[in-house]
Amino acid sequence: MSHWSARYVGIPFADHGRDQLGCDCYGLARLVYRHECGILLPDYQGYGSAEEHAEIAALISGAAAGPDWMPCPGDRPFDLMVFRRGRLATHVGVVVAPGVMLHMVEEDCAKVERIAGPWASRCVGSWRHRELAAS
Repeated sequence: MSHWSARYVGIPFADHGRDQLGCDCYGLARLVYRHECGILLPDYQGYGSAEEHAEIAALISGAAAGPDWMPCPGDRPFDLMVFRRGRLATHVGVVVAPGVMLHMVEEDCAKVERIAGPWASRCVGSWRHRELAAS
């Protein structure tokens, strides 16, 4: 049996994408949460495009500050890790295993990568959904 993350590897990048036909980084996290955890995250379709980094950063920080999320070490599957792109936190990855994440590579596709090197230095926080906190 293959790992759950294999179902998402190769999904193409699509600005505002929220399904298997294409996703942005948040859309990929939303898809994983819906299918693997049974948790429906908000769609946040209210931003213009992936280029509007300040707006995306505000959405991410607002969601992380909400009651559904708690800070965590980012060491369990399905923890969300938030990364800076430039000076703003605009990228989300889903932890697959300690030190490994599933994320959307902009203008490419979903990939599993180690959280090391440049990614480690860009990480601004990790968050666990409250419904997964007790498991």
